[in-house]
Amino acid sequence: MSEMTYADAARLALQQEMIRDPSVWALGEDLGPEGGVAGQYRGLQQMFGSRRVVDTPISENAIMGAAVGAAICGTRPVAELRFADFALCAADEVINQAAKIRYMFDGQARVPLVARMAIGFRTGIAAQHSQSNEAFWVHVPGLVVVAPATPADNHALLKAAIRCDDPVVYMESKELWQFRGEVDPDAPPAELGRAERLVSGSDVTIVTWSRMRHVCEAAAATLAGEGVRADLFDLRTLWPWDQEAVLGSVRRTGRLLVVHEAVRTGGFGAEIVAEVTEALFAELKAPPMRLAGPRAPTPFSKPLEDLHRVTEPMVVGAAHELVRRG
Repeated sequence: MSEMTYADAARLALQQEMIRDPSVWALGEDLGPEGGVAGQYRGLQQMFGSRRVVDTPISENAIMGAAVGAAICGTRPVAELRFADFALCAADEVINQAAKIRYMFDGQARVPLVARMAIGFRTGIAAQHSQSNEAFWVHVPGLVVVAPATPADNHALLKAAIRCDDPVVYMESKELWQFRGEVDPDAPPAELGRAERLVSGSDVTIVTWSRMRHVCEAAAATLAGEGVRADLFDLRTLWPWDQEAVLGSVRRTGRLLVVHEAVRTGGFGAEIVAEVTEALFAELKAPPMRLAGPRAPTPFSKPLEDLHRVTEPMVVGAAHELVRRG
């Protein structure tokens, strides 16, 4: 095991996959000398050359268009779109091309690409750099959507995403780039669609992903000291998501709390609540709850930004409320 940052874990995964498979390559802005916005490509252009780690113009649409064409032609591109906000500039290429080509050509063409983009807050970067728009991508048939929360997962899940034969929207958290943790450099690719149970309990099911995993882990520890046993899951993959694990947990606890950083209105938490309610309505002890961001642009001001954040005390309070109700 080696300790490394979340960003370095992803860099290691990409390096290993590029060594393993010559068809894997990366393209995006400032990947060469700068090594990406968080150093997640540092040293790779020097190692593999400028034909496999390609610096591009500032055009997300061009980056994705090139990646889609290259994927159809048999390579496995990793397209760096920097922030998820900017990925919207490439939405047509992702939604109308990458996501649909396999279906439209009856499987004769595949689009095995990874679209890397960063979600969530990073203090002081304001409304156009702070969005968590994962629900937008989950809504699109044909896309796999991944949201790692730890260095180990960023290593194993990026390997899995690169090897996937379908287009993967790979959503890293900006505030986790420098988060440190243990990584097994020899770990195999993770299984896409499989959640991780972080804490076992019988009082309330808590479902989360990305940076909120760490907030919810702290909340679960506090709850345990207060006599509430949480069953805590990090989904890791948002599509496909691990319905079997979540439904099995809610059957035991009768209570569901979904926690995410994205806007609450129309967020992916609503889909999870809907699926669980439809399947287990008669077994619920209390109405499911969601904790998420307000439907407002993220402000530049740190005190105002903090009002948009879901915190440990909020998770603890919501869990207690669910237990009281049922």
